[in-house]
Amino acid sequence: MTVLVTGAAGFIGFHVSRRLLADGVMVVGLDNLNDYYDVGLKKDRLEILCKEKNFSFAELDLVDSNGMQKLFKESSFEQVINLAAQAGVRYSLENPKAYVDSNLSGFLNILEGCRHNQVGHLIYASSSSVYGLNTRMPFSVHDNVDHPLSLYAASKKANELMAHAYSHLYDMPVTGLRFFTVYGPWGRPDMALFLFTRAILAGEPIQVFNQGRMQRDFTYIDDIVEGIVRLLPQLPAPNSDWNGASPDPGTSPAPYRLYNIGNHSPVKLLDFIALIEKNLGRKAIKEMLPMQPGDVPATYADVADLQAAVDFSPKTPLETGIREFVGWYREYYGC
Repeated sequence: MTVLVTGAAGFIGFHVSRRLLADGVMVVGLDNLNDYYDVGLKKDRLEILCKEKNFSFAELDLVDSNGMQKLFKESSFEQVINLAAQAGVRYSLENPKAYVDSNLSGFLNILEGCRHNQVGHLIYASSSSVYGLNTRMPFSVHDNVDHPLSLYAASKKANELMAHAYSHLYDMPVTGLRFFTVYGPWGRPDMALFLFTRAILAGEPIQVFNQGRMQRDFTYIDDIVEGIVRLLPQLPAPNSDWNGASPDPGTSPAPYRLYNIGNHSPVKLLDFIALIEKNLGRKAIKEMLPMQPGDVPATYADVADLQAAVDFSPKTPLETGIREFVGWYREYYGC
């Protein structure tokens, strides 16, 4: 089996690719190696992947229609895992066009590639950000999500709509995954755990938004990978009970499904910081700030559907995950 993993030099794509390779799968990794964050970190991830005989790399941008068409035609992918995207809520306030290019135009090229080349299953990354103004907890895929708070979130909601349209029109098996605050070794430098660790070790203040009253459903990277790998052979079946008079947003009469992948255990931001301090053996200098535009005060995943589908739900304790990240960070940066 040959699987295309887009965003393979990124945080989640790197870990998914490693797991698939360990399972004996042929992986083609795609990435444009953009400079949204440290390209050196991306290249170091890629160097590890390229040592595996079953891995090949395509440096390509999703927006390159001709390049994407050629890649799909030449490679005969059985399955595609789309993890490439322009990430970041706050960055979307300053660079909106990047999200239209990568997350909309680029995703369209993925859908077209799957449509025209008989790809057996497309799994793509959505985000907990789509829940926007929703306040009913835990967040369920069966709830309506029509009020995003950032262009990033809107682009992810658009991905879900685009994917459903293609699933309906062309009978394409498509699964969307709403990730909840993913963290762990080799993580993104723009994420809170990375930012806080770096600042605390440097004796610099950390920015604590919403006066520290934020709550996040922090999800360890290994649990994200496990969920993806278990869902890959699980082709979504049409819901024969789906009713247009009372439509279920999480299922469809098409071969289309949505799942949350989260630790289903929200943690207060100040408790999260305390665990980082404990593992670093240093106290943080906290700069307490108001809520930032585009942010939500809390996230909390309902993972009942994931559990029912593949007998799995994320379970790594935050204490374990932060310890693993801090160990990796100190080794990688020699501090």
